[in-house]
Amino acid sequence: MRAVEDPRPIVIIGTGGIVKDAHLPAYRKAGFPVWGLVNRTVERARALADEYGIAHVFGTVAEAVAAAPADAVYDIALMPEQYLDALEALPDGAAVLIQKPLGHSLAEGVALRDVCRRKGLVAAVNTQLRFAPYIAEARRLIAEGAIGEVYDMQVRVAVDTPWHLFPHVFGLDRLEITMHSVHYLDLVRSFFGDPDAVSAVTVRHPEKPEIATTRSTILMRYRDRPLRVTVSTNHDHAFGPGHEESFVQWEGTRGAIRAQMGLLLDYPDGGPDSLEMVLLDEKDAGWQPVPFEGSWFPDAFIGSMGAVQRFVEGSVSTLPTAVDDVLHTMAVVEAAYASADREGVPVAVPDPQENT
Repeated sequence: MRAVEDPRPIVIIGTGGIVKDAHLPAYRKAGFPVWGLVNRTVERARALADEYGIAHVFGTVAEAVAAAPADAVYDIALMPEQYLDALEALPDGAAVLIQKPLGHSLAEGVALRDVCRRKGLVAAVNTQLRFAPYIAEARRLIAEGAIGEVYDMQVRVAVDTPWHLFPHVFGLDRLEITMHSVHYLDLVRSFFGDPDAVSAVTVRHPEKPEIATTRSTILMRYRDRPLRVTVSTNHDHAFGPGHEESFVQWEGTRGAIRAQMGLLLDYPDGGPDSLEMVLLDEKDAGWQPVPFEGSWFPDAFIGSMGAVQRFVEGSVSTLPTAVDDVLHTMAVVEAAYASADREGVPVAVPDPQENT
């Protein structure tokens, strides 16, 4: 990935756990200058600012905008219902990276897109799994034809997610697909483009009524292509690490690649990442490790912010997670919920009295 030659100063709006665990460590590692932090609880922002040597702290977006450098890149790390007001407060023409998802629904995503267009914002969405180091290496190998034509991709997650670390999700009408599987739907799109149709099931845990759906199975259908894509997530696997899973796997006509996403195993501490490949012509040698450097946290966040920085400096001509692109991911999310609501095709059981 091309380095950012002259990174612009960053103003981070929001100082929640994801900023502490991923944004700030990523930007420090990449050498991206963080000019200021914004949080309505100023004391919380100041504590992080002191830890990371950040000079400016503000209680509102308007205060930050009034003082920030004209070329600042704004990094919105809030909940989706807060995006609209934050975007409206930004200077027209500003560069901004918006935390995923792009709204709680497709309709909200469209409204956010419209604000970005009206204000002329250079706007991207932080669907950062696209940039995770093991994903980037798998993408390179697939593009080179290492495993031939890919005909199967699956994402499988079976973990015990500690929802208490995310108290903002309690009470949401939508949870798993919008807030988590959106990463995987976006990832699939980044490999194969938009699906023609989506089928999905998403359900609650019977003893956790305060939490919306936490287990999903999603099929992304690509018409006239011999391609199967499945996303299967279970955040209620509370039975110990013995059979926990967290992986992305691609199978092709010449071989297969499997990436283990260690972050989700014992989150937030995480387990080991890995990337392996097996070739049909060398099947006796088994799955072989593929080297890579870094992890989802924090390195993928270097990728998403780096993409914005390179675009605004003019060293690249495309912005891969632009709002207009990620709105297509939100269309897939919306289709998944619509499919789940329809509850599939009714089973027509023959009348036992017929033809007797």
